[in-house]
Amino acid sequence: MAKTTTMPTTRSLLAPGRYVQGRGVLADLGTYVAAIGSVPLILADPVVRQLTEATVTESFRQAGLAVRFEEFGGIPTAAEARRVADVLSDRGCDVIIGLGGGSTIDTAKAAGDNAGIRWVSVPTVASTDAPTSALSVVYSEEGVFETYRFYSRNPDLVLVDTQLVANAPARFLVSGIGDALATWIEARAVQRANGPTLAGGMATHTGIALAKLSWDLLWENALPAVEAVRSNLVTPAVEAVVEANTLLSGLGFESGGLAAAHSVHDGLTVVPHTHHLMHGEKVNIGSITQLILEAAAAEEIREFIEFTARLGLPTTLTEAGLGHVDDEVLRMVVEAALAPEETIHNLPFSVSENDLLDALKMVEELGRSVRAEAGLPEPRAPQEERPPVPAARMA
Repeated sequence: MAKTTTMPTTRSLLAPGRYVQGRGVLADLGTYVAAIGSVPLILADPVVRQLTEATVTESFRQAGLAVRFEEFGGIPTAAEARRVADVLSDRGCDVIIGLGGGSTIDTAKAAGDNAGIRWVSVPTVASTDAPTSALSVVYSEEGVFETYRFYSRNPDLVLVDTQLVANAPARFLVSGIGDALATWIEARAVQRANGPTLAGGMATHTGIALAKLSWDLLWENALPAVEAVRSNLVTPAVEAVVEANTLLSGLGFESGGLAAAHSVHDGLTVVPHTHHLMHGEKVNIGSITQLILEAAAAEEIREFIEFTARLGLPTTLTEAGLGHVDDEVLRMVVEAALAPEETIHNLPFSVSENDLLDALKMVEELGRSVRAEAGLPEPRAPQEERPPVPAARMA
């Protein structure tokens, strides 16, 4: 949602109907769903279904609900949403549950909207802030960003079992941290510009405060939380990061606004070099790019790069698969990121193609220099084996 020529005069905040988080809460899913609908459908991929089916089935049995699973096709395309909506209509369902990652949840929301029924988000990883929002990100069959799809309401329920999150590979949590760290970087930029948010109108003070709280919790808890999840442990730090990644970042991005970090993410999706990266990993490249465009203080940029590198997030073009590409490839990224509908135009200043191209190139230079200064391993291209990144706290 790009900045419009007419400045908004209202303020708005969006939120899901209920948010539930804790170890083992998947066992209570049936009770919560029964208050929303009587004929549910669960959208999940085969891996997630295998991990959760026994718990979900017992939960639904206790709530007097039948269990109906539908397999997610893998990419949140418009066609997949239409297919699932047809299944919902054929089965007479009145609520759909997106069980899994952000792509599954985004498709469940789109299918529910197509079918005119209610929807529930049950993330099994904390890798994006998609679960709470009233929008879906739509991709092409090739995994290229196409558009945002907006809805008139948020999910009726978001339920996060933190033991499931802790059992997943730590990379998912790290990616979610990359996505969530961008929330404050972008929200403060939109606030400076008095720009529009995805909720409509300008940001509320509440939305901005939630974005900042997400940022603060992550700087305090991200490193120990990632260490805990590597051992499948649920600690207070893990609980804090899951809330920051999912609830606070979700409310913050939607009601605080998006800017350059997510536009750069969208641009990165158009080139196949970056398809090995998860959503939040690409967003982290975008966050560094935005800080450069803003001429943020050198110390702020240095600290951000070192912190996210220690977490295992990419901080150079090399790690994104773009370390040795020519300008023609980078200009494809730039052109997509600067499309008229992109949120980079919410910045309080204009960005030219050359501005963005040079900022992207500077990501590589700064990423390398900061890593060297901090004693971290040199960045490796995707095909190269990457040694583990030290996770000790920054001095």
